[in-house]
Amino acid sequence: MFENLDTFDKRYEELNQKLYDPSVISNLELYTELMKEYKSITPIVEKYQELKKVEKSVSDSEELLKESGIDKELKELAEEELHTSKADVERLGEELKILLLPHDPNDERNVIVEIRAGAGGEEAALFSSVLFRMYSMYSESKGWKTEILNINETEIGGIKEISFMINGKGAYSRLKYESGVHRVQRVPQTETQGRVHTSTATVAVLPEADEVEIEINPKDLQIDTYRSSGAGGQHVNKTSSAIRITHLPSGMVVECQDERSQFKNKEKAMKVLRSRLYEIKLREHDEKIANERKSQVGTGDRSERIRTYNYPQGRVTDHRIGLTLYCLDDILNGNIDEIVDSLITADRAEQLKETIDNQSEERD
Repeated sequence: MFENLDTFDKRYEELNQKLYDPSVISNLELYTELMKEYKSITPIVEKYQELKKVEKSVSDSEELLKESGIDKELKELAEEELHTSKADVERLGEELKILLLPHDPNDERNVIVEIRAGAGGEEAALFSSVLFRMYSMYSESKGWKTEILNINETEIGGIKEISFMINGKGAYSRLKYESGVHRVQRVPQTETQGRVHTSTATVAVLPEADEVEIEINPKDLQIDTYRSSGAGGQHVNKTSSAIRITHLPSGMVVECQDERSQFKNKEKAMKVLRSRLYEIKLREHDEKIANERKSQVGTGDRSERIRTYNYPQGRVTDHRIGLTLYCLDDILNGNIDEIVDSLITADRAEQLKETIDNQSEERD
């Protein structure tokens, strides 16, 4: 995997010089593009340079130990240095392998999250509100901004469906693993006999798409306006500010009624539509290369059951990686980093294994 790493070194130096070139600085588009590339390869170059220094230390220690007449104390120091340096070479090599794995170009994007109540009626809607609170608290802990795009609530505080945007650097890289079916096992508030019920909610995490990436022909849209309504159908707005957009080629329908302004609701609805169409585009691309990655952790299909929240046992289990944690309250309060980090580690390990396997096949 470390072949041609000197190319990164050379490119790093080239970029260093170009970024100080007045002609580049005056060209904002070019400067931004080069700076993005510079930032992306900097961690690789720094790790590679660190590895080369440690490899030289190994070489120097081995040469020293070959010398005749070396005194005992110096020999012990050289052996200790050799042992430490070899361990560092192994560690840095593994870290560099991770940095060299293919980078998801969507990782730095904002996301649109859609939560829908599944099986379980009112209890599923209440669970959807719990998930929304969990992601909102997680976003707050990261310094990200959460903005509701559309919400359909029930009379007792549940959420039938909700769409919300999370604005923050790296939001997609952390939340993309949340797509799928989330299952809850608990005694519902409406249950009088204390029996544990199982309900579900579906989560979809969509990377926010730019207008230039997804072109939408206005002729392909049917736009309807209607009055915003709250829980139970009670009108909360006397003007027709709510927007329903139907994308005729796909039949996709997006609604937004969170804002009092018809223009703002339309703007938000278009963001959701654009991101949904972008997700379809990504899914089609992923399906083309599905045979190359047979056991992907990544962004799960939204029909796949990915996690169970068991209230009686205070347990959360992520079924994709077999991770079970007994800290349900903490997780529901937005402390999901342990789960996210474990999923990222598992995904990277799978990518690394497949990369090494592919390289072995090519050599054979």
